[in-house]
Amino acid sequence: MSLSKCLEILTKYFPSFLLGIRTTLIVAILGTLIGLIIGLFIGGIRAVKLDKTASKSVYIIKKIIDIITKIYIEVFRGTPMMVQAVFIYYLVYTNIFKWDKMFAAIFIISINTGAYMAEIIRSGIQAVDPGQNEAARSLGMSSSQTMMNVILPQAIKNAFPAIGNELIVNIKDSSVLMIISITELMFQSNSIAGTTYRFTETYFVTAMIYLFLTSISSFILHLIEKRLNNTKTSFPQSDTNIHSIVIASKGE
Repeated sequence: MSLSKCLEILTKYFPSFLLGIRTTLIVAILGTLIGLIIGLFIGGIRAVKLDKTASKSVYIIKKIIDIITKIYIEVFRGTPMMVQAVFIYYLVYTNIFKWDKMFAAIFIISINTGAYMAEIIRSGIQAVDPGQNEAARSLGMSSSQTMMNVILPQAIKNAFPAIGNELIVNIKDSSVLMIISITELMFQSNSIAGTTYRFTETYFVTAMIYLFLTSISSFILHLIEKRLNNTKTSFPQSDTNIHSIVIASKGE
């Protein structure tokens, strides 16, 4: 392998690499954000425990939802994203409508990420001190208010390292979407390698680009995490969370 050839390939085909980087980042970032929304919804539902006053019909509905969400999580965590991409893309493309490849890529990344995010959020919710929930309810907050205003913010903070890790994983795993011919970084690299017949040098450049993207993402996520952890208050954490939220809600 020649480093001069690597530099030459990077310089000559920089616009193609740049297009691949742009597509990769769009798919990874949007897929992670949408996956987080899915995970918040499913993880929140799975973490909710019905009290003894719940009716039998509510209990049955909750059990059905739990079964459906568990199947969704097991299927998408237990099968490769490449297989999911091929199956979902061509299933929809053949039987429903001819959808845009970029939209399909974001959709596939999102539902795959949502399965992982659901378990991350559920674990984050379970890591919150149960006293937080009891204190909020004793102050007159409903179950939904407690979950949205007290539990979820703390759960997201607890789970932020794992959430950030999903973004980094998606930057790398977006490479499997070349199977549906989306012009992300790996697709562009294959085209360049096929044109130049310099496979080793091209893929070395590609590897360095992926390393650069994930390193920058890790650095930014570390700064955000550090800022979250350095939030200072003059009150005990539990008192600040509960009472400030109750006072704010009464002011509304």
